[in-house]
Amino acid sequence: MFRLLSWLFGFGVFSGLIVLGGVAWYVAMLNEDLPDYTALMDYQPPVTTRVHAADGVLLAEFARERRLFQPVETIPPMVIEAFLSAEDKDFYSHFGIDVAGVFRAARDNVMQAVDGGSGNLVGASTITQQVAKNFLLTSDQTWDRKIKEALLALRIENAMSKDQILELYLNEIFLGLNSYGVAAAALNYFDKALYELTYAEAAYLAALPKGPSNYHPFRRPEAAIERRNWVLDRMAENGYITLEEASAYKNENLNVIPRAGGSQLYSAEYFTEEVRRQLASLYGEDTLYGGGMSVRTSLDPQMQLHARRALMDGLIAFDQGRGFHGVEATIELGEDWGSALAGIPPLGDVPEWTLAVVLSTEANAVQIGLRPAIDVDGRVSSERVTGTIPGSAVSWVSEPLGQLLGAGDVVYVEPVAGEPGVYTLRQVPEIEGAIVAMDPRTGRVLALVGGFSFAESEFNRATQAMRQPGSSFKPIVYAAALDNGYTPASVILDAPLEVVNADGSVWQPENYARQFYGPQTLRRGIELSRNVMTVRLARDLGMPMIEEYSRLFGVYEDMPHVLAMALGAGETTVMRLTSAYATIANGGRRITPTLIDRIQDRYGDTIYRHDERICENCQQADWHGQAAPMIIDSRAQVLDPMTAYQITSMMEGVVQRGTGTAVRAVGRPVAGKTGTTNDYKDAWFVGFTPELAVGVYVGYDTPRSMGSSSTGGELAAPIFADFVSAALEGVPPTRFQAPQGMQMDWIDPATGVEIVAGGSGVQEAFKPGTGPNLMTSVIGVNSQAFDNIQTGASQQPSFGTGRLF
Repeated sequence: MFRLLSWLFGFGVFSGLIVLGGVAWYVAMLNEDLPDYTALMDYQPPVTTRVHAADGVLLAEFARERRLFQPVETIPPMVIEAFLSAEDKDFYSHFGIDVAGVFRAARDNVMQAVDGGSGNLVGASTITQQVAKNFLLTSDQTWDRKIKEALLALRIENAMSKDQILELYLNEIFLGLNSYGVAAAALNYFDKALYELTYAEAAYLAALPKGPSNYHPFRRPEAAIERRNWVLDRMAENGYITLEEASAYKNENLNVIPRAGGSQLYSAEYFTEEVRRQLASLYGEDTLYGGGMSVRTSLDPQMQLHARRALMDGLIAFDQGRGFHGVEATIELGEDWGSALAGIPPLGDVPEWTLAVVLSTEANAVQIGLRPAIDVDGRVSSERVTGTIPGSAVSWVSEPLGQLLGAGDVVYVEPVAGEPGVYTLRQVPEIEGAIVAMDPRTGRVLALVGGFSFAESEFNRATQAMRQPGSSFKPIVYAAALDNGYTPASVILDAPLEVVNADGSVWQPENYARQFYGPQTLRRGIELSRNVMTVRLARDLGMPMIEEYSRLFGVYEDMPHVLAMALGAGETTVMRLTSAYATIANGGRRITPTLIDRIQDRYGDTIYRHDERICENCQQADWHGQAAPMIIDSRAQVLDPMTAYQITSMMEGVVQRGTGTAVRAVGRPVAGKTGTTNDYKDAWFVGFTPELAVGVYVGYDTPRSMGSSSTGGELAAPIFADFVSAALEGVPPTRFQAPQGMQMDWIDPATGVEIVAGGSGVQEAFKPGTGPNLMTSVIGVNSQAFDNIQTGASQQPSFGTGRLF
């Protein structure tokens, strides 16, 4: 018997050794395939890139995984306590593996297998094991993965501190709503920073790692609250809060307020999208969506609101002047018109308007039902709000509303101020436009609107639309002339002109009024936008020179050497032309427009700065009587400062006496130029004050005539005036300052001859060595043309392709 027991004991020991050897071999085999855990030491998780306005207001966030990295030292203790209570209460005392938990899980899994169950294996993962799984392994529910997870957890515990492990976990864990890490989850669920969370909110976030979809705040609110309350109970059990506090917190609602992605300022969608494109171009998509950059832009939020309102008002006024052009949709009213109406998405960036359905009509009034509110969980509100559109509230429609609209028609409406339940009819304009405002000293773009609604069309007409600028290009031609021997008092002949093209065709440029006015000074030529004078001037200068100045100002690239280009027949963008005018306003020193002031990487180091001016002594810590530091401006001087002042003064005349008189309403010194193209397809006004350079463009996306008299002075100039008046409200007016050495003389604007001050004369600026004309000397005269003008015998040229003004 003893021999048998000895034999059985020996066999057992031998079998145990074999099993242990097999286990050791199995573990060694898995150990060889373990990922390199040391990569965690230098781990850089994808972090959300955040874009801010100039005043620090958050404009947008860009991320594939919305994550804000939060050092463990800055995570509030209650957040840590909530996650430890839910996931690993002994985290700070175990060595990476919860041995008791492993045995419990193994027992439960064996029993499940014996019972023939097919559910997922039960885990007992510590936070360290979860870090190993999330960073280095897959989520496969296999024994191999669980053992690798345990082995890696042991190594990680030996290589990193508990706080480092917890920091990785709390910044990597997926918590639903595209939230990675606790900081992003606090923002995305509650629109709060971590330090603003309540205990109940922190407990809800700690409930999510087991499966965010299982505890979705809207689809499964009961399960979400139950799991949150379980976390609160564990926090009380672990002594982090009292039972009374836990009971009070459990009575709170979830109070989830999902945070919208994309642009956070409804008026700045075009601006933020342009910033996004530039960041992607500079650093690539991966850095944009995961590099954690902090981007400080040049946007002035208040000025942006003024720009949006001015452009919208101008486009709406023009569009309403063309009458009503149709409803948004037509639906069946049925028993519940609200549900059908809720299915039509509105323009989210036009919050002043709401969709409404016509319920019934009268002779000149309609009863409407407003689009119901939609809860954050996507459920349509049961409340139904109705109202009335009386004909008296829609003065821009000539037909009776009862004839214009029918039951089931869906339209946009806006409340009438001071009259509850009364609305006016609105429609999305067919006409489009853009406005850009920048600081003329730095090129910082303070406001940018690329169209009526970004939700309707993301095409940015400020930076992407290539359109003919018409006469708003003429200041470049006149600046080239003033830089090369002409003065504002130089006289050019305005008379019929024929230009023979290379193919033998004849081009006859003509003025807006289809008349000719004889000899005119350069000042009068630009003030009244004389086309023929400009062509004669360009021919005298030579198109290669015009092309060079166009390139220096950044308006055109590789401009064809044809005279029609002097009248703005090429194509450019609002941004380019506005920066060219800003260059003039900056005394001829080149302006490079920018939407971005500075970019910092995830560590706070500056990796981009727009302002490249050098200041060697600006970082002095103390003052010891030294002179003030001097900033060295290295930007190219593309125009003589005296020339810049001369063309500025001439463009002031455009506003005071010429085609841009609508801008006089601004009530401060403004220099600018109108622009209108053939058949009234494009309307421009670009101008500046000493504080602000602004470009405005209006036109159809598919070019077509806007109608007779739809000029830059009629359409774009009022938008410019409306915006500048609001943007500079409260800012004292400033005069344009002439450079030292310029001579100021009074001249006759018709002849350029010096006169006594006052009357119809104009005070003109002359460079040293130049001055008023001693007699009228006309450039471009040929006797036959001049005689025709003088005798009135010239024939009106036909209305052709040269009619840009």
